Amino acid sequence: MKKLVLFLFAITFFNTFSQTEDAWLFLKDKPNKTSYLNNPLTMLSQRALDRRANLNISLDSLDVPIDENYYNLLKKESKITILAKSKWLNAIHVQGEVDDIRDLITNFSFIKTIEFANKSLNTSVKVTSKSKNIAPNHYKKFSKTTSDFNYGDADNQIKMLKGDFLHKQGLTGGNQIIAVIDAGFLNVNTLGAFQRIRDNNQILGGYNFADRNENFYTRDNHGTHVLSAIAGYIKDEFVGTAPDAKFYLFISEIVESETVEEETLWVEAAERADSLGVNVINTSLGYTTYDNPDHSHSYADMDGKTTFISRGAEIAASRGMLLVNSAGNSGNDSWKYIGAPADAPSVITVGAVDASRNIASFSSFGPTSDGRIKPEILGQGQHPALINYSSGEVMTSSSGTSFSSPIIAGLIACLNQNEGFLLKSPNKQKPDNFNTYLKQSVYQSSDKYNNPEDQYGYGIPNFETALNFYIGSTGSVNTNFFSELKVYPNPVKNRFSISFKNEFLNDFNIQIYTVLGKKVFEKRKINSKVVDVSILENGVYMLKISNANHYKTLKLIKN
Repeated sequence: MKKLVLFLFAITFFNTFSQTEDAWLFLKDKPNKTSYLNNPLTMLSQRALDRRANLNISLDSLDVPIDENYYNLLKKESKITILAKSKWLNAIHVQGEVDDIRDLITNFSFIKTIEFANKSLNTSVKVTSKSKNIAPNHYKKFSKTTSDFNYGDADNQIKMLKGDFLHKQGLTGGNQIIAVIDAGFLNVNTLGAFQRIRDNNQILGGYNFADRNENFYTRDNHGTHVLSAIAGYIKDEFVGTAPDAKFYLFISEIVESETVEEETLWVEAAERADSLGVNVINTSLGYTTYDNPDHSHSYADMDGKTTFISRGAEIAASRGMLLVNSAGNSGNDSWKYIGAPADAPSVITVGAVDASRNIASFSSFGPTSDGRIKPEILGQGQHPALINYSSGEVMTSSSGTSFSSPIIAGLIACLNQNEGFLLKSPNKQKPDNFNTYLKQSVYQSSDKYNNPEDQYGYGIPNFETALNFYIGSTGSVNTNFFSELKVYPNPVKNRFSISFKNEFLNDFNIQIYTVLGKKVFEKRKINSKVVDVSILENGVYMLKISNANHYKTLKLIKN
């Protein structure tokens, strides 16, 4: 009997440790770091470098690719399969038997640590028991639940957020590039609703990371519906929230299965987006549960720094991109929480409301496991208007935070279009904080900002107010000379007055710019403290008052 017990134990032990597993190999260094940093165009496009320069974000070792020699040595290993990699995390995602993977750290001195997707195999990690805080198997990362522009059927979802105000200011996403990372973009290359962005060359390219090929008009229709919320256009029937933005379309989701490989593929897609100079990423995906339950995440993992994908999302934001992510559709489930990477601190996480501004019951709850407010904001996700991937007609039968997220992402891009002027303005004091200013302006504009709730977050944003906050947060003075200068009334109807205490100020200059940076008014060497702006159209402007050595910029509203 004792021998039988030992035999059974041996079989159990062997089966446990000979199973195929996923793991990330974290490498010790990047030997060619200096060479790459001295030749940045070998890593990033000129547009990406310009974005970094504008935001005062320095290049660093995270931007350097994984060492090619290390990668090739591991690729020759017959007992493992390489699935994906991340330069940001200096990690290679492999699959193989547990012992074979563990042997790699002995055989290759350049491997720093190994992290298994099955956390029980990581000896340094305390394993959380599989309780009600593990996401159930029916968790879905995106929902297929059915239940001036003439915006047509999209009127409510845009005007609810005051997105129409941004559009009236000319903020339609014109100088922005949005990456949509999703499950597939069936028929985007043929549907009439995307004819406008095709004719205007607004689709800059993309990649299918799931199949490792250039065909991104394939696999699934989810990304088609998501993209339509931002970029779809049918005259007098439908308009997306950023109709003039440009797009990269990336497939990272493998719909047929649910594996941790998708987390790494998403990070690869985000790295590609960064290298191409993307401004905004929309992700209507979320991860908690996998086909292998040992790989599934717990609520404790939703802390923004545990999952591989959320770690990648944080680095993506540090490169200067604005990340928008759906909160998830688990509000009615035993697992009711947001997924990853929606838990990442720098990600703008979006929940869902219906057309009447009521919270959608399916919208996932926060907070994160470390107590941060998530989701931050809400958009219409219950029966929004979208473009049907098959017919090309407008539909309102789908629901999910998958769709409130791109509605918001498009308006984030429109608001960020203002960046072009702000970054060139001489008043910028903290150029590395413009994305922080933008996010805070959006949160602060929301209807529950002072009383956030677990499912509601800060609430429904008002992008008219957000634009005012954003411009106001960037106005400043270069010296104390103009520190007490005031303009009133503001908003102004026809004339405004200027008051300042400095009695030595005689001649000064006035320039007024649109939020897009176009100069629409200028007077030089004037003495009058009353300025007539009746010729200006109603809107939001940037006012610059200066003399030879001093200036002040501030927001001016013309009614």
